[in-house]
Amino acid sequence: QVQLVESGGGSVQAGGSLSLSCVASGLPFSRYYMSWFRQAPGQEREFIATISSSGGATYYVESVKGRFNISRDNARNTVYLHMSDLRPEDTAVYYCRTTVYWGQGTQVTVSS
Repeated sequence: QVQLVESGGGSVQAGGSLSLSCVASGLPFSRYYMSWFRQAPGQEREFIATISSSGGATYYVESVKGRFNISRDNARNTVYLHMSDLRPEDTAVYYCRTTVYWGQGTQVTVSS
């Protein structure tokens, strides 16, 4: 019933930018905080950013702070992750999440 669907992944050169989207359905989106995670090859899934239900509060891990921006459009049931100054170490599958629900992930590959 609940679905989170990410899109926007792809390949980009180091220093470039990329924007991801996650469209939610089956839940009252405007009542839920949303988060982004990522998982690089051979590594654990890592939390990177979260945004409050209204979009008024955000939090980022240190490794992406100043480079990534999380935002949301509650009218579109969508959360975004705008990434800039990308580095090879940002290469991972990116997932959106709220409570126990996860999207399927979208691949981001950054080449040097």
